[in-house]
Amino acid sequence: MTNSESRPDYIFDVSWEVCNLIGGIYTVLSTKAKTLQKSHKDKVVFIGPDVWQEKPSPFFIEDDKVTKGWLEQAQLPYGLKVRTGRWDIPGKPVVILVDFKPLFERKNELYKLMWDLYGVDSMPAYGDYDEASAFAWASALVIENYYLYINGAEKSVVAHFDEWTTAMGLLYLKHFVPGIATVFTTHATSMGRSIAGNNKPLYDYLSGYNGDQMAQELNMVSKHSVEKRAAINADCFTTVSDITARECEQLLERRPDVVTPNGFERNFVPSKKDFAEKRAIARRKLLDIAQNLIGYKPADDAFLVATSGRYEYRNKGIDMYIDAIGRMAQRRDLNREIIAFVLTPGWVDSPRTDLLQRVAAGKEYTTPLPDPIITHELHNYDSDNIINQIHWLGLNNHPDSRVKIIFIPSYLTGSDGLLNMPYYDVLVGMDATAFPSYYEPWGYTPLESVAFGIPTITTQLSGFGQWVIGHDASTLKATGVQVLRRYDDNFINVSQQLADTIVELSKMSAKEKATIDRAASKLAAEAEWKNFIVYYDQAYNIALQRNQERKQ
Repeated sequence: MTNSESRPDYIFDVSWEVCNLIGGIYTVLSTKAKTLQKSHKDKVVFIGPDVWQEKPSPFFIEDDKVTKGWLEQAQLPYGLKVRTGRWDIPGKPVVILVDFKPLFERKNELYKLMWDLYGVDSMPAYGDYDEASAFAWASALVIENYYLYINGAEKSVVAHFDEWTTAMGLLYLKHFVPGIATVFTTHATSMGRSIAGNNKPLYDYLSGYNGDQMAQELNMVSKHSVEKRAAINADCFTTVSDITARECEQLLERRPDVVTPNGFERNFVPSKKDFAEKRAIARRKLLDIAQNLIGYKPADDAFLVATSGRYEYRNKGIDMYIDAIGRMAQRRDLNREIIAFVLTPGWVDSPRTDLLQRVAAGKEYTTPLPDPIITHELHNYDSDNIINQIHWLGLNNHPDSRVKIIFIPSYLTGSDGLLNMPYYDVLVGMDATAFPSYYEPWGYTPLESVAFGIPTITTQLSGFGQWVIGHDASTLKATGVQVLRRYDDNFINVSQQLADTIVELSKMSAKEKATIDRAASKLAAEAEWKNFIVYYDQAYNIALQRNQERKQ
């Protein structure tokens, strides 16, 4: 079999974020699915955790016929239960959701097996390790059963495992079902994320870090151990950017075989016909919330900027974003009101009752609500980093200030109780976005932004930022993206550059801004999955080739 002929008959793609919206991996898989379906119609099977149980899932359409008879005859061990259906996304791929809870009581059996076979050290495990391991094992058992059902020994079958949370599944198959070719993708190494998140300088000292040693120091032994063994034992090991590839080589001691950058599907973006209407709705909603919070009617042409993503205060650059907003608030040369949003899910309780009452009343209030910077109640209000930084900087949303900041600490799925709009329907109302990340293996949020024709600001410490820099012309005007040069020791300078760039965008004429918006859309077209799926084809090819070599 030549390299060009190594094409999988079946692909199993396992992730904790299949039909389970948490972060960027959900976006990777849910946007990639349509392109995979086009080339491997219903031979791509996504496997995720059945976190919904008896509750209806907004992402899953149950249908026990999609697996063409497998479910009727499947006899899974340990009382495992599964549901089959389709993921309610473009492409509608086949999905198997696994109820892995029966394996909790057998975790010691699994951990001993993993220690004996691979030296995975699960003894210091804590937090979500047990849950992830049970899911990974259950997924491997499902794949093993399905493989036997389709007579997989006569076919080319690939099992693709995403992130450390699925690593034990790969290791199980490597030993018990060696006929399946395995791919392991780390979207971010657990140690790299932990080093950065613990305020240690990752980049200046990367060459001096030993992954095993740092895992001991940062209490990450088990997660690092299973991730490293999966990376080393996979037939093909991938990651999402060159910057993370260097991190993998140093901390996991294996250089990825392929870099698989994250693409995007344009069908998530409103058509030209609907765009203006959706933008007007979003802006109206956002300005209405601001007016009810602040007790002051913002200007109709207020410049709206946002950051979003998981609550990784330093890694995602949330601290720098708020710092830059504070710098902007001190300026006296602003000719336009700026409202900065932080769309980051925190430990949210529920929408503020006083805010809901104002919104329902439909009046124009002239007095602010208490603490007019946040839309929802938090369980940990007093210790929340975002709240504390906003207060420390004195950003109190006074009507006289040309700069306002509003924290919406809820997942924007369309059911947060206040906005009640999905994230993309909110994003379309923004004039710009900013993601000054310190640790960002790829960076979906800035890519999503330019896909919507919204200029964005990121850093060269993100995979997306490095991809932009790789273009012949990587200026804001040419690409719609400003890539800031961030290092371990230049926080203040980069924060000032971020503030300056946001102000520069706010001062542009409508014609200048439209030119940059078009440049952003043009850049995004290059990152569509139809252009990036080739890297996954390459990864599957490598895995199948190595699997064949092992059989010989």
